[in-house]
Amino acid sequence: MTGLDELKRRREIEAARIKESMEKALEIHSNDIKEGEEFVAFVIKDQCIGCDQCLLVCDDNAIELIDEPLRTPGIEIEVNKKALIIRDECTGCRLCVLACPTNAIKMIDR
Repeated sequence: MTGLDELKRRREIEAARIKESMEKALEIHSNDIKEGEEFVAFVIKDQCIGCDQCLLVCDDNAIELIDEPLRTPGIEIEVNKKALIIRDECTGCRLCVLACPTNAIKMIDR
């Protein structure tokens, strides 16, 4: 059985791997993205596909997926999830920005 320390170590390694691969894939350099306590993540709902990649990298429990009604009622989809940032919990680490495959998350001034 995996212990909590081992799980935390694996999660840190995975977060670093995701950050590195996303920087390469999106040609984003982490120095160009704002970070720190004076910034907070913000989700552009129209771009969010509810993939949960941001949830996987967020160590602060600052993101949840919520049900969002569709704008087009003619399409029947049972579940339409969107990411929601919990501002008070967000530490401004920017990992979610790097993990988002659709560039739906930006860092903004708190």
